[in-house]
Amino acid sequence: MAFRRSVSGRTLAISALLLVLIHGGHCFYLPGVAPEDFQKGDILKVKVNKLTSTKTQLPYSYYSLPYPRPEKIVDSAENLGEVLRGDRIENSPYVFKMREPQMCNVVGRVTLDAKSAKEFKEKINDEYRVNMILDNLPLVFPTRRLDQESPTVYQLGYFVGLKGQFAGTKGEKYFIHNHLAFTVKFHRDLQTDSARIVGFEVKPYSVKHEYEGKWDEKTRLITCDPHAKHTVANSNSPQEVEEKKEIIFTYDVDFLESDVKWASRWDAYLLMSDDQIHWFSIVNSLMIVLFLSGMVAMIMLRTLYRDISKYNELETQEEAQEETGWKLVHGDVFRPPNNSDLLCVYVGTGVQFLGMILVTMIFAILGFLSPSNRGGLMTAMLLLWVFMGLFAGYSSARLYKMFKGTEWKRIAFRTAVMFPAIVSAIFFVLNALIWGQKSSGAVPFGTMFALIFLWFGISVPLVFVGGYVGFRKPAIEDPVKTNKIPRQIPEQAWYMNPSFSILIGGILPFGAVFIELFFILTSIWLNQFYYIFGFLFLVFIILVITCAEITVVLCYFQLCSEDYLWWWRSYLTSGSSALYLFLYATFYFFTKLEITKLVSAIFYFGYMLIASYAFFVLTGTIGFYACFWFTRLIYSSVKID
Repeated sequence: MAFRRSVSGRTLAISALLLVLIHGGHCFYLPGVAPEDFQKGDILKVKVNKLTSTKTQLPYSYYSLPYPRPEKIVDSAENLGEVLRGDRIENSPYVFKMREPQMCNVVGRVTLDAKSAKEFKEKINDEYRVNMILDNLPLVFPTRRLDQESPTVYQLGYFVGLKGQFAGTKGEKYFIHNHLAFTVKFHRDLQTDSARIVGFEVKPYSVKHEYEGKWDEKTRLITCDPHAKHTVANSNSPQEVEEKKEIIFTYDVDFLESDVKWASRWDAYLLMSDDQIHWFSIVNSLMIVLFLSGMVAMIMLRTLYRDISKYNELETQEEAQEETGWKLVHGDVFRPPNNSDLLCVYVGTGVQFLGMILVTMIFAILGFLSPSNRGGLMTAMLLLWVFMGLFAGYSSARLYKMFKGTEWKRIAFRTAVMFPAIVSAIFFVLNALIWGQKSSGAVPFGTMFALIFLWFGISVPLVFVGGYVGFRKPAIEDPVKTNKIPRQIPEQAWYMNPSFSILIGGILPFGAVFIELFFILTSIWLNQFYYIFGFLFLVFIILVITCAEITVVLCYFQLCSEDYLWWWRSYLTSGSSALYLFLYATFYFFTKLEITKLVSAIFYFGYMLIASYAFFVLTGTIGFYACFWFTRLIYSSVKID
């Protein structure tokens, strides 16, 4: 049975790949789970997930608040990505029966003490939302835009409560949403009469329930009575959150037949009404690429072609040696740079990032990392990072041997450890702060151990294997000989100052991606889905081209100024775009987010610092390899005496 499943899985993957190759412009959807058919009366179990807030960015488990609980709380199996995202999926006392509406079901009764009242007030004040799951679909709260022609917008989860002043109350009060009106949408098969769930919506109400006599299991509510077919329709008498207040939690369930098929059930959740903005982003980025491509073409086809032709025709004439500056530094241009070991480490790490992102993008475009597969994207990125260590070791060792290095094990170890160690140090500090807040976003010790095992048990050995293979290869030979005595670099113009040219070089790569960056930050920090990987892949390709071209252009100007120290500058030129990314993240923090707590601010800037550092390594490596190819091409094309 297992063999059949594996074979069918491979067949599906191969078929999907063939479909993409045949229909290049079309995408298809591979859901995260197999569809499940329900007959009338089948039990539907609702699961609860974390409480989330865009104001604090700190998730909490559902039962961190004194909500009614089932007899036994059972944790659902979560993947690595879900744990790192702070997901805590557990069972709940909400139980439905397929296509059997229910009214005024009582979940439980809670009497608040001072501590629980304070906890509810804090969560309401921080605008926390309750997240639930039914058949792998997240609970959403549908809202209509002011423009009635616009489609319904779905917000994940519902608010724990609200605060404000109602008629008959003095001052600002806190009210809890204790009555939930669920709507389960289903698509019915007319032949078998079975149904599949295609929607899970809620309308929350705050209702001060009333009843006669003492409370017991048979007590009937006056405010919500299924026998009298009287249910909650508004919140005219809301349930206040105060010490010693009694709160009764109830819910309704209604089932609504839908024409939406199971394969399309995520379309409403992923409704994209701003695709014109994404196309504007693509066009904006393409204009930058075309501008740079024109400059590169002018340099390569006109200036360089003319220079090389003259050198090769007039190689015996002395005056030909003095026509342009880049030819004069041929004896120093391949001289190993200062801190060449560190450059090898950064280039190897950048190759590791480049491989991880490319493969992740391919899987995402194929649909394997759709939002229905919660945590799949982060899990895939972590595992791919680990296995791409093979290419990191190979790249750093090849470059290290070209610089006449001999201790390949040392360079492999630094490649395997340096970047993860810096990121881990920041991560541990942030995790300690989150742990102090008792948030579910804190990574458990078991997951920490798994991450350390992935690092030292798989990634480090693979880097060493790649380093061994790379170092055994013949050294890359320089196209020209290097002089024993370094040539003196003449005084440079102000615009060729390293700091100035490096900072200028990072603007265009950032400009190519900053519009798409807005949507990425919004999906991460405002708790929204990001799924437009086709756009993202196009932007990534444009980013690669932009980094390569701007670095080549500035490298050519540098060599023409007889400055041959291009190794590190080529890395830093495109890598400086990470500085602009961090500055934009700071701007986004103050203009789009409402974070007021210090821990949440540290959490935000800590993770954006990690993201910016990773972006620096990635873009720097792209720029370095572009210049590496460019310099070898031009100096191997001329005849040197």
